[in-house]
Amino acid sequence: MSRRGAAFLVAPLGALMVALAAMHAAAQTRGPLPGMRSTIDGDADQGSLVRRGKKQTNTSANPTPVGQVPTFTVPPGRGAGETGFDSTNARRKQKTRPIAGTSRTDAPAAPTQLLPSETMRSSQKSDKKEGQSSSGAQSSSNDKTKQKKAAPGDKPQRAQASTRPPRPDPSQPLLSRAQRLEAQLNSQPPPIPIALLRKRLIVEEDPYASLGIRAGAFLLRPAIETSAGYDSNPARTQGGRGSAFVKVAPELAVRSDWLRHELNADIRGSYTAYEATPEENRPFLDARVGGRIDVIEGTRVDLEGRLLVSTDNPGSPNLQAGLAKLPIFTTIGGSAGVAQRFNRFELAVKGSADRTEYQDSVLTDGTTVSNAGRNYNQVGAQLRGSYELNPGLKPFAQVDVDTRVYDLPIDAGGVPRDSDGISGRVGATFDMPRRLTGEIAIGYLTRTYKDPTLPNLEGMLLDASLIWVATGLTTVKLNTKTTAAESTLPGVAGVLSQDYSLQVDHAFRRWLIGTARIAYGNDDYVGSIRDDHRYSASAGIIYKLTRAWQIKGELRQEWLKSNLPGNDYTASIAQVGLRWQP
Repeated sequence: MSRRGAAFLVAPLGALMVALAAMHAAAQTRGPLPGMRSTIDGDADQGSLVRRGKKQTNTSANPTPVGQVPTFTVPPGRGAGETGFDSTNARRKQKTRPIAGTSRTDAPAAPTQLLPSETMRSSQKSDKKEGQSSSGAQSSSNDKTKQKKAAPGDKPQRAQASTRPPRPDPSQPLLSRAQRLEAQLNSQPPPIPIALLRKRLIVEEDPYASLGIRAGAFLLRPAIETSAGYDSNPARTQGGRGSAFVKVAPELAVRSDWLRHELNADIRGSYTAYEATPEENRPFLDARVGGRIDVIEGTRVDLEGRLLVSTDNPGSPNLQAGLAKLPIFTTIGGSAGVAQRFNRFELAVKGSADRTEYQDSVLTDGTTVSNAGRNYNQVGAQLRGSYELNPGLKPFAQVDVDTRVYDLPIDAGGVPRDSDGISGRVGATFDMPRRLTGEIAIGYLTRTYKDPTLPNLEGMLLDASLIWVATGLTTVKLNTKTTAAESTLPGVAGVLSQDYSLQVDHAFRRWLIGTARIAYGNDDYVGSIRDDHRYSASAGIIYKLTRAWQIKGELRQEWLKSNLPGNDYTASIAQVGLRWQP
C-alpha cells in the first residue's frame, strides 16, 4: 500500500478516537443518560458514587491473601439482577421501608429467636469466620474505603444486614462452642405467659353423704339410727294387740384403699324392743367380710365370711305356740373361689360351707323345747361364666349345687330332712353409673329330699337387684329374691318363697328425700295346700340436717292373705328416728 492510502485510512481512525474520547469526557461530567445506570445489578455502592460524582476506588481487587491461590470461579446467579432468574434458589433479602423521620440505621433490630439447629449452624459459621481472621483483617481495609461519610444533602444509604458475627473482645476469655450455644439459649427472651383456665369444681353427687373416718389404708363409715314408733300387730297374727317400740340399728362399712387386692366389710344390726309384747323382741345381725386377692393379671381369689343372727318371722308356722321369746338362730359360713379372665370371657368356680343352729325355745310356763332337729350343715359349689359385651353389660350363666345334712337323721315329725338342690340361671350384670347398675337373673331350681314321702321342691326363680337413675332427682330400685326355706310342718318338704319390691326415691331438695315403696311376697308350702300372699306399702321422708345428722319418718301398712282360714292379719306401723353418721 502507498503512503497516500495509509494516510487516507489513518485520518478517519484518528477522528474516531478523538470523538470517543470526547464522549467519555462528557459522560464523566454529566453522568448517565436519564433512565440508564452505569453499573450492573448488585453494584449499588459504585453506582451511587458515580451518580454523586465521587471518586471511585478500586474495590474489585481480589481480597485473596498473599500466598493463597485465587479462585476465579463465577458464583451462580452473578448476573441475574434483582428480578432475573436465579438457579441457586437462595432466599433474597427483603426490602424494608424506614419509618418516617428516621433512617434505616436508627431502627433497632428485632430480636429473633433461633431454633437449636439454627443456633448450632450460626455457631459453626462463627467458628469458620474466626479461623479466617487473617483474611478478614486484609479485607477490612477495603471495606473502610467503601464506608465514606455522605454529604449533608445526600440521601442516607441503605443499611445492609450483616451476617458476620461481632468480633470477639480480646479482653474476654475465649468460649467453646458448647458454652456459646448455652449462652445463646440462656439469652433468649422469656416465653409469653399462657393464661391458665380455672379448674372446674366437681359438684358432689350427695353433698350430705358421710365423709367417713380414715384409718390407715381403710375408710370407715360407722352410723347408728335410733327410732321409736307404734306397731298395731307385732305378733303378725289375726287379732294381735299393738305396742309401742324402740329400735336401735348400728352399722359399719369398711372399704380398703389398696393398689392391689381388696378387703371390704358390711355389718348391720338392730334390736327391736316392744313395750306391751316383750315376747316379740327381735335381734338382728348381718355381717359380711369379703376380700379379693389379685394373684396375677386376669386371675383372682375371692373370699367371703358371713354371720347371720335372727329369728323366724312372727306368725311363722314353724314356731311353737306359747313362746316366752322368739328362738334365735345363727348361720355362720364362708366361701372361697377362683376366677380366671380370658380377654372378655371370665370363668369363676366357688365353694361354700354354712352352719345353721337354733336355740331352744322357752315357753311361757318356763319349760324349754329343743330345736336340735332344725340344725343342719350346707355345703355347695358354684360355676359361673360371663362375657363382657361392653364395659357396662356382662351376660352370665350360673349353676349352683348344694347338699343339706341335718344333725338328727330323723326330725320331730319322724322323717329325714336331708336334701340335695340344684339350680341354673342366666342373667346379666349392669355397670352403667348414673343410669343402671346391679344384676338380674332368671332360672329354675329343684330340691330332692331323702325321704321319698316328701315331694320335690321345684319352681321358677327370679333374682334381681337393680338401681335405675330415672332422672337427676329420681331413683328407682328393684329387688327380687327366690329362696327355698326349710320347714318343720309334717308332710311339708319346704317353703318356696318369692319376694318382690319396688322403691322410688325422689329428691325434693338435696336435703329432703321422699320415698315410696311397694312389696309383694308369696310363700308356697310344698306338700301342703297352704299358700300365703304378703303385701306391703310404705311412704317415708328423710330430712338431712347436716352430713352427720338426719331425721327419718315412715308409715307402713302390711297384709297377709292365706287360703287357710285363721292366718290372715293386718299391721300398721308408724315410726320416726334420728340417724348419726360421722
